[in-house]
Amino acid sequence: MRSDTFQTVKIYRHLLKAVKKHIGKEENKRHFLEFVTSEFRNNQNLSDGVAFQQKIKLARDYTFLLNSVHHHKDLLFSYNIAVDRSDEVKRTLGKSASSVGLRLPEVYQP
Repeated sequence: MRSDTFQTVKIYRHLLKAVKKHIGKEENKRHFLEFVTSEFRNNQNLSDGVAFQQKIKLARDYTFLLNSVHHHKDLLFSYNIAVDRSDEVKRTLGKSASSVGLRLPEVYQP
């Protein structure tokens, strides 16, 4: 496999991962994944050329944008003291507990 092909596959995988993580996999958002997949399939024969390189750069930049916007959003949310952060804390504690194989108990609310 050529290094250009390897780079293209790597960028494609990163873009799909970012779309699934930040946009979602739900049925009403499925068209984002389908669009990315169809664009890469339609342009797979254009492995050389300026147009292909521009599209690969655009895909890489869009992946970076998706990840950066959501990271920035998380940072802004974590710095905002006026917002009730109990859900965020509960999610963080749940992730920490699950990383060592535990589950947090359900809290009883009358």
